[in-house]
Amino acid sequence: MKAHPLAMITADEIRAARRILSTAGHLGEHVRFAYLGPEEPAKADLLAYSPGDLVDRRLRVLLLDRATGQSHDTIVSVTRGVVDSFEPIDPVSAGQPPILVEEFEAVQRIVDADEAWGKALARRGLTPETVRACPLSAGHYDHPEESGRRIVRSFGFHQDHEHDHPWAHPVDGLVAYVDLIAGTVLRVIDEELTEIPREAGNFDDPAYTGPHRTSLRPIEITQPEGPSFTVEDGVVHWENWTLRLGFNVREGLTLHQISFRDRDQGRDRMIVHRASIAEMVVPYADPSPVRFWQNYFDQGEYLFGRFTSSLEQGCDCLGEIHYTDVVMADESGEPQTIANAICMHEEDYGVLWKHSDLFTGSNETRRQRRLVISFFTTVGNYDYGFYWYLYLDGTLACECKATGMLFTSAYPAGGREYAGHVAPGLAAPFHQHLFSARLDMAVDGHTNAVDEVDVVSVPIGEDNPYGNAFTRRFTRLATEDQAARMADPVAGRTWRISNPQVTNRLGQPVAYTLVPEGRPALLADPASSIAARAAFATRHLWVTRHADDERYPAGELINQHRGGAGLPAWTAAGRDLDGEDIVVWHTFGLTHFPRPEDWPIMPVEHAGFTLRPVGFFDRTPTLDVPSSSAAHCHDE
Repeated sequence: MKAHPLAMITADEIRAARRILSTAGHLGEHVRFAYLGPEEPAKADLLAYSPGDLVDRRLRVLLLDRATGQSHDTIVSVTRGVVDSFEPIDPVSAGQPPILVEEFEAVQRIVDADEAWGKALARRGLTPETVRACPLSAGHYDHPEESGRRIVRSFGFHQDHEHDHPWAHPVDGLVAYVDLIAGTVLRVIDEELTEIPREAGNFDDPAYTGPHRTSLRPIEITQPEGPSFTVEDGVVHWENWTLRLGFNVREGLTLHQISFRDRDQGRDRMIVHRASIAEMVVPYADPSPVRFWQNYFDQGEYLFGRFTSSLEQGCDCLGEIHYTDVVMADESGEPQTIANAICMHEEDYGVLWKHSDLFTGSNETRRQRRLVISFFTTVGNYDYGFYWYLYLDGTLACECKATGMLFTSAYPAGGREYAGHVAPGLAAPFHQHLFSARLDMAVDGHTNAVDEVDVVSVPIGEDNPYGNAFTRRFTRLATEDQAARMADPVAGRTWRISNPQVTNRLGQPVAYTLVPEGRPALLADPASSIAARAAFATRHLWVTRHADDERYPAGELINQHRGGAGLPAWTAAGRDLDGEDIVVWHTFGLTHFPRPEDWPIMPVEHAGFTLRPVGFFDRTPTLDVPSSSAAHCHDE
């Protein structure tokens, strides 16, 4: 095939993979596609690729037999029409494939038919017909009866009518453990009888919200001459930036081969080989018998890419918009298209630089602009928007916008120690949203190194008699075991990623600096199950030697895995990092203590990080940015 090795999956390729697997005898009435995504070529092959080269397009497929629970990890070449590998998955040692939407839907029928669940609801004056099952991933807690079984745990939420948001009415103190293969309830825990909150949470019902305000006047963002960027065959050009778009059902949006055209040097300079959000975890803080297990990996367990929203102009994106559709496989292995999945547009971002000079009378202002590449996904009650920002000055940033509805519990008269009181009788447990950015760095090439940079006060002494001095301390993170680090806002801690083989005109190694927000990492006890399973979230920074098969920070199969996979396993080798091909992993996110203002709909919370050039350029790379036109800015 002549398609680029990183081109997005097509509907024809998905159909071909299904046909190849069927011909090989690997499909059947009960076999489902738990995952289908691109098997990206080895990095060395990508770097050696030239346009026109033949490409072996391969897909990775996880198959699950819903009748037996047996699953297989397969690699299919749609170019050669063969199954390259077909390996059984041991659920005890390796974990389970991601949970199917079909399985989530089945849980309602399973609990509705269970006698113990029905009795627990009757004790609360409810019937199964009015209670929505909310199944969630089970985690791993060494329960012997769950070993090797495919398990979810389900809460219940009362729904008054078809359009009533059930998140407002948690049936608290009750949870069912469900065997998805057997189609039965293993166990019902009926721990506490609490009053079901009655206040509605119907944020989309004018009868609840009241009339909409009429004082907001329209804002129109126009580009009469069209946008400044181009997109062709997945390759984006904007100002000096070039990159390739990617998408898969697990990570969602991915960015590849990000480079910046240095006009002073007359060449395109690589910055990042591949960038993605490679995992996220949402750990909850309620230790009660019905909620202690509540934590989920929205990517590894649920595949949040499959819940990608179709974006709408004027609602999700403003301005001159370019949309990209994505194709993924449904659980029967048939292609489905999500229209307008990726949004791309330009934004004005205020002043880029400005100076009014005392001596020369010069008065110059330039405006900053950024290219925004984004997608939104809805996973249950929460909605997440992921935004990658490219700026005129060579800065690259990522932001998550978290919104949606709170995951709720009841708030009894005695209160909840580990939950916020958000409405009468209604609580929402404390929790975190922690994301792992995987940044396969290539700062002017693939030989990079990382220094931790702290600000340091200098005590009064012979060289600092008046005590005004301060400086920086650089610590080279030379091996993987040294490079598992925490942010330190008090020290202004950043991490500088440099290329020791390339220097700027001042003789300094060219570099980009990772600027963290420095919010809390995982707050669960180090001995907890979630700390073992989400070990990546216990540190703000990890650095590893590049390896093609090290893609996901918590390991390949997260669902019901006992933990220890991914970053802690890889970094135990303590491989050298200094001047090597490295991957930087950054944990960022939110610690959420829910407040009344988050109910019934949560205004966006922001979390992210920034990559800034530090000595990468020989001078300001925006000297050639023109001043705004006379129609928008008075220019004397």
